[in-house]
Amino acid sequence: MRKPEPCTLDGGTVRLVPLALSHEEGLRAAAADGELWNIRVTSVPEPAQTRRYIEDALRMHDEGKRLAFAVLDAATGTVLGSTSYHDILPEVHRLEIGYTWYAKRCQRTHVNTTCKLLMMAHAFDTLGAQVVGWRTDNYNFASQKAIERLGARKDGVIRGHAMRRDGTIRDTVMYSLTAGEWPEVRAHLHYQLTRPR
Repeated sequence: MRKPEPCTLDGGTVRLVPLALSHEEGLRAAAADGELWNIRVTSVPEPAQTRRYIEDALRMHDEGKRLAFAVLDAATGTVLGSTSYHDILPEVHRLEIGYTWYAKRCQRTHVNTTCKLLMMAHAFDTLGAQVVGWRTDNYNFASQKAIERLGARKDGVIRGHAMRRDGTIRDTVMYSLTAGEWPEVRAHLHYQLTRPR
């Protein structure tokens, strides 16, 4: 598998661009829509921590661990949120998609499906991934449902796996999708985005 490098992924209505310090104000505004930093089961940065959030993502990229994107409205350039490739393991042809969050007004819209379709297509079809994974907090039921709607399969739960921002320890729910499952999932996601409403 090729290592993910900064690139732009264009989905018509949504564009993913490499996260940069220039996105700080837009990310802060997106997080403020719903005060998302107050949700204890997410990693959305508090307003004063937005720059550090971006700097951490850029440092992780330099270490080969993460490739972060700003999610933009393609028509206006407005920042809608952020998402990343992470836990990148080229030697086993695996990476994960995570650090995903969107302004409240974008949740339960086409935005997440479009972003994940773009990222999975790039991972499987361009980078040569054999497995794409996701992980989420055991109490983040909205995230679990969103991952399952994408067609990913639940692999299991890692107990006592990570610390939350509030200092409590979470269990982590793991999901994955294989290259063999990707064609059917791609067809289903295209249908979800184009079916009559």
